[in-house]
Amino acid sequence: MSTTTRSSHAAGAQVALTDQVAAVKELLGPKLAGFTFGVSLTTVDRWASGKVTPGLDRERRVRAAYQILELLRPVEAAPTIRAWFIGMNPQLDDRAPAEAIAEGDLRETLAAARAFAAGG
Repeated sequence: MSTTTRSSHAAGAQVALTDQVAAVKELLGPKLAGFTFGVSLTTVDRWASGKVTPGLDRERRVRAAYQILELLRPVEAAPTIRAWFIGMNPQLDDRAPAEAIAEGDLRETLAAARAFAAGG
């Protein structure tokens, strides 16, 4: 496991869920964050504020999206990361990574992010 992969995994385990939601929302924008998590904009705001906690399935999506952000931040600019989340990805059967996360394909999306971070 690479240092970047280890540090992105550690960040996902050490950062509060509310902060993870807020970071994804800030980088991707509220609409794309909601789409990625499979919830409404209002729900994203409520999660970020800590007023409501997501269920396990949604929490896994949040943590995966955040881990991917942390993996990509050292090697790509924010606009590129956002574009990666919404672009068709051949490693995900031409689905956008945001769509794959929304559908629960977390491992496949993380593998695609690792490949992208490595230059592929």
